[in-house]
Amino acid sequence: MSIIKGCDSKHDGHLDSVFSRCKCATWIHWYKTVGDANRRGTRFKSHSREEKGVTGFERNLTPTSMARPSSSSSIISFLRRSPNVGIRNRSLVTGNHYGDVEGAYQPEQKQQDLEEIVKRVSEITRTRPRWERTLLSDFPSFNFLDPSFLSHFVKHQNNAFISLRFFHWLSSQSGFFPDSSSCNVLFDALVAADACNAAKSFLESTNFNPNPDSMQAYIRCLCEGGLLEEAIIEFGQLKEVGVCASTKTWNSALKASIRAGRTDFVWELYGEMMNSKVVANFDTVECVVQAYCDENRVSECYKLLKDGIVPRNAAFNRLISRLCKNKDFGRMSDTLHTMIGRKQAPDLFTYQEVVNGLCKAGKGHEGFRVFKDLKDRGYAPDRVMYTTMIHGLCEMRWLGDARKLWFEMIRKGFLPNEYTYNSMIHGYFRIGNLQEAWKMYREMCDKGYGEKTVSYNVMIKGLCSHGRIKEAHDLFEEMSRKGVPCNHFTYNTLVIGFCKEGKILEARNLLYELLDRGIQPSAASYASLIEKICEEGNMENAKILWDDMQKRGLQPAVHTHDFMITGFCKQGCAIEGMEWLTTMLSSKWRPGEKTFESLIQCLLQIDRLDYALLVLDSMLNIGYRLRISACNSLVAKLCEKNPHPVETYLERILERN
Repeated sequence: MSIIKGCDSKHDGHLDSVFSRCKCATWIHWYKTVGDANRRGTRFKSHSREEKGVTGFERNLTPTSMARPSSSSSIISFLRRSPNVGIRNRSLVTGNHYGDVEGAYQPEQKQQDLEEIVKRVSEITRTRPRWERTLLSDFPSFNFLDPSFLSHFVKHQNNAFISLRFFHWLSSQSGFFPDSSSCNVLFDALVAADACNAAKSFLESTNFNPNPDSMQAYIRCLCEGGLLEEAIIEFGQLKEVGVCASTKTWNSALKASIRAGRTDFVWELYGEMMNSKVVANFDTVECVVQAYCDENRVSECYKLLKDGIVPRNAAFNRLISRLCKNKDFGRMSDTLHTMIGRKQAPDLFTYQEVVNGLCKAGKGHEGFRVFKDLKDRGYAPDRVMYTTMIHGLCEMRWLGDARKLWFEMIRKGFLPNEYTYNSMIHGYFRIGNLQEAWKMYREMCDKGYGEKTVSYNVMIKGLCSHGRIKEAHDLFEEMSRKGVPCNHFTYNTLVIGFCKEGKILEARNLLYELLDRGIQPSAASYASLIEKICEEGNMENAKILWDDMQKRGLQPAVHTHDFMITGFCKQGCAIEGMEWLTTMLSSKWRPGEKTFESLIQCLLQIDRLDYALLVLDSMLNIGYRLRISACNSLVAKLCEKNPHPVETYLERILERN
């Protein structure tokens, strides 16, 4: 009888004969080598029920480079076409299948207690730096090649990485063939330690076939480790051998897809999950809701929550957060009523999303009303909600109400944190009370919150907004002395601050320092510099900054184009200004009203009446009105050259607009 399906009868008979004569590990190793060589090219097949009696040694005769069955999942097919993803040819079995040769190895010293040796070896491998050099001499009579020893060692060691190191040492010993049980124990230990890369390497180096439960735990480990594509490939392998993953495993892949921003994977996985008749639970619904919200498909999300399985509040809260971002407060109100109708009473986190959304949308007074209603109805706001409301009040410059909440919060036992302090400091800068802002900042520093990047940035921005650029720069230098890292916001705020004060050199030096540190600048930093340089009439430097901004992938704001056009007009370069205006209009950008007027005046000065009328036509078409002074200049220039057709020109322009 042939051992492996697919071998021709001539080889089958020869190999069976050789197998019957093999009595030692050397012949077994020879048989495996010759058998692999004779069977190269056979196709991979998953083990059928009739093959369960085949020994693990015989299964090892299957070549490791066989082709895999095709997958029915579009994700799997997509990933398999990717040259960057290695696919392991592997089946899933539950019995011995990896070098498990019954009776091949026996302990030489039966009198030695196996457990005692396991304890001693575990202690040595934990405490001795280079134990590999001396372990054999420490136990000269013990046979480490006993397959059961590795399994006992891994369980007792309780350290997956030391166990993996011990496995590599065993693998370097001549005649070592681990059995499936030992491999599964070590594999499970690596997965339990969240060592997804080590587990992946272990599978690839040993061609070990884990059991289905271990495989599902491995998929979840890959998902937690961010190896989403590898996890999806393993999903395909589970499906090919007829194993349906648990809801927990499906949800793990869905959550990983959400974290990776791959909503396309979410819909593919969810579709496969439904086709496999897997029962969804609360976590599944929350993942689908998050995917809908990420794609801003709020109507479908609302329908799911209204008609589908009754989810937990977290799913409703995600939709409410998205509706607040969209400023769709009408549907947000409907969602709250839907929650109540489905016996899911809104909780504190739900209302926190509502208050936060209203404040961010500039509806702080509405948020404050909701906040007060919550307290009247018996809800107890926590520190996060107090801080959210204080920040919203500070944005509205309602510092009196913000201070009342500050002290109320303290009376309720919630100590302000750095975010609460920064909100108050920002509020004091908003109303121009720099003295109270400094006082609050020093109090925050005394509490141990001050020496952080966010706190410094709030102070630097507030000082720059009131022209206190020297104090802001002093804080910037203090950050360097105290080792507090600066980010792009720190530099951008100072660059803009120096530009507002007309200190172009200092602003440019800061920009270059930012670039030298490898920090990405913002388009606002370039825009401020370009504006001031254009005002000085240095258009060559302005164009250099413009080109550098675009090389770094920064998209110039519309008003930056306006700066360039007005700069060219001040230098009398009306034709270049006209070219920049044409670029703006062709890109569907809306130039400023003063930009049109500056260009018209400049074109009139060089007697380009045709271009001036074209610019006027575009200006009126956008919806601007020409001011009296500019209109008088245009009419005067037209009458000066040829007074007769003036009315005709203007009538045509007015008729088109």
